[in-house]
Amino acid sequence: MRVADLIPIDDPRVRLAAVALAASALTATTIFTAQYFDKRNKIKKIKEEISQSLHTTLSHMDDGLGQGNGHGRAVKPFVADEGLIREQLARNYAFLGEEGVAKVRKSFVVVVGLGGVGSHAAHMLLRSGVEHLRLIDFDQVTLSSLNRHALATQNDVGTPKATCLKKHFNEIFPNAKIEICVDMYTPTSAPLLLAGNPDFVLDCIDNLSTKVDLIKYCKQNNIRVMSSMGAGAKADPSRIQIADISDTFEDPLARATRRRLRLEGVESGVTVVYSTEKPGPVTLLPLEEDKVANADEYAALPNFRVRILPVLGTLPALFGNSMASHVVTELAGFKTEPLPIKLRPKTYERLHRDLVNREKDVFKASPNIPLNVGDVGYIFEEIWRGRSALSNGFDKLQLTRWDVTKPAAFNNVICFTRVEADKHDKILPGQLESTYGREFVDFVEGRFEEERRVRKWR
Repeated sequence: MRVADLIPIDDPRVRLAAVALAASALTATTIFTAQYFDKRNKIKKIKEEISQSLHTTLSHMDDGLGQGNGHGRAVKPFVADEGLIREQLARNYAFLGEEGVAKVRKSFVVVVGLGGVGSHAAHMLLRSGVEHLRLIDFDQVTLSSLNRHALATQNDVGTPKATCLKKHFNEIFPNAKIEICVDMYTPTSAPLLLAGNPDFVLDCIDNLSTKVDLIKYCKQNNIRVMSSMGAGAKADPSRIQIADISDTFEDPLARATRRRLRLEGVESGVTVVYSTEKPGPVTLLPLEEDKVANADEYAALPNFRVRILPVLGTLPALFGNSMASHVVTELAGFKTEPLPIKLRPKTYERLHRDLVNREKDVFKASPNIPLNVGDVGYIFEEIWRGRSALSNGFDKLQLTRWDVTKPAAFNNVICFTRVEADKHDKILPGQLESTYGREFVDFVEGRFEEERRVRKWR
């Protein structure tokens, strides 16, 4: 017996239900088909408009690009369908909500430095919906930068990094306003390059003096700034941290930046991404012997680095993405709480306790020294870099007086290994140079002089 034989075709109710079902199926098919072709036509249209927009932008690019201004001539802005933009940002809307994404989309962010870190940061800011970006870098794409740059290809080699990113950004999010400045950031150019009341500035510069100048300007002008510390010579992604610069450690660039900022009156209030990974066995690539005497002549610009720091391309990408994530959540009002990690509070307590005991037992002085645990941590980390001043060792470290005739103080406490400290305490007054040599004495006195200069900002 067939299944059809069981269905009472003559029953008018069954016929009515069958007709209704068929009509519903036809209607649904018609709607889905119409939606499919409508969406396909919209996609085709937007692709054509993007292509036309790119062609117009590139064909009208200012001849002065790379001569300092780096901006193209004004072209008619491309306006994408809002529905398509919302679909592109659908996951962000789901995560940050309507209000959060609205804040991100209307934000204006400046990225200074478009290398490994900056290109990735700018790239993800764009994909996260920031519709107004200003990209600043004087440099060009090189073959050696392709191991870490976010979007550059071999076809981009020789073009300004800012131009390279703008070209690719127009393909990703043509509705965004992308300003490019093929220029070097300097204190003189700062008012122009950072004009327009940016909501955030990202410092992705790898030159110390320029980095400090940028942070100082932002702090003086109440511009929110986030800075990238050293991603070079690092390999462990689990050590990447976001913290206030005052809470950083183990990062040589962070240490140098922190100390220079203190001289400028900036003690804290600068969010940074950095790595707690200790420098590994990699070193600067050697400078050819015939170039050593006149090394500055081989720098890209005066006072810029000449030798090359090895970089594993994945780490700058993670630094840049960390910056973008932090900035986007800040702009959206989606608060996160980066955890400052100081792994050595017990070390500072032990060093302080041992210093008090040494003052009491060796120098027969009062145990009430004018240094607390925080001061000892500062001396240990900032002045002596967490290692022995003499041997550069890390094990069984102690703090003791440098000049045994003077009390323990910021500019009279030195870090040694325990064995070195015990020997040092037995040196007679006036015999430091005969014991250690003039070079080491000058090194120690230089550290103390540096401390005296920055102490007024502590």
